[in-house]
Amino acid sequence: MAQIKAQEISDIIKKQIQDYEKTIDLAETGTVLSVGDNVARVYGVRNCMAMELLEFPGGIMGIALNLEEDNVGVAVMGEVKEIKEGDLVKRTARIAEVPVGEPMLGRVVDALGAPVDGKGPIDAKEFSRIEVKAPGVIDRKGVHEPCYTGLKAVDAMTPVGRGQRELIIGDRQIGKTAICVDA
Repeated sequence: MAQIKAQEISDIIKKQIQDYEKTIDLAETGTVLSVGDNVARVYGVRNCMAMELLEFPGGIMGIALNLEEDNVGVAVMGEVKEIKEGDLVKRTARIAEVPVGEPMLGRVVDALGAPVDGKGPIDAKEFSRIEVKAPGVIDRKGVHEPCYTGLKAVDAMTPVGRGQRELIIGDRQIGKTAICVDA
């Protein structure tokens, strides 16, 4: 019969204690108070930032828009029917951003920048926040290229620059949308 030495057992236990790595997932969570019209009211995410991504059950994401004293209004970016009152919501501590650059050319993405065109993941190196401050009027590139509408009266009397905003006012059913879409 084999003899078990106390020192061997002690060494094995010490080694296991030294090699033990405890991982703790400390995520701030909240609870869905109500949901409707693609907006969920969430209680308990006190340190939530504006435009932060929040994760609902099933991997559904939402963007924190309305930061109030006792709850947060979250725009749900997925199937809202799967979210119900009492569901647990986790903070991600990430501000909503989308991939930008060459890999995005010709791709179809959802509101969070995830591909929906079936061409696989987007290998982007750069990301940009969804909500950024617009450059001042002085910093913007000037309108330097015309945008022809195809209507001689409009092009001659009211030239429109490419990239310029133009207000088109008129009665219903006279073709305002057609001018904008066809230009």
